[in-house]
Amino acid sequence: MAFTDQEKKQGCSQPMATTSAELDRLIAGAIKKVGGRKENDICRYLPMVSGGYMHHFTLRKMKHQLPERLSELIQKFIIEPEKPITVKPKPRAARGSRKKKGQVLLNDTDMERLLTLAREAGDTEMIRKLLPRQDLKVIKRELIKSIREERTEQNLWLRYTETLKNRK
Repeated sequence: MAFTDQEKKQGCSQPMATTSAELDRLIAGAIKKVGGRKENDICRYLPMVSGGYMHHFTLRKMKHQLPERLSELIQKFIIEPEKPITVKPKPRAARGSRKKKGQVLLNDTDMERLLTLAREAGDTEMIRKLLPRQDLKVIKRELIKSIREERTEQNLWLRYTETLKNRK
């Protein structure tokens, strides 16, 4: 199991026997060299075949299952170089970039028009789906606030009554 491109190309060298105490000293030295405070701080200096740097879960797993390989990686990429180089993170898709096919995007006025049409048709199921999920306490608070300000909001009252109906 090769973790870096260089290991893949060169083939694995003979793993050296490493005790837990030696590995802990090596990790402590690596943390000190990179100016970190905890084990996870050295992950950004250890490259992976799949691209990017080593995940902290992989570091923990290697620490227990493949201590020799981990010590080789730490020696090669952190201890031996004069100044260790951070590995660029693996490129990831931006949040929200995965758009669902067939999903219709509506602005607020379109949603309000659809809601009005559903109310006129008396389609309670459609109204329930189109209304934004709000807690009854929040709707009550807004309704009381509008009454105190002596203004009427029909949509707020309709939302209150529909929430009460759907609750039961």
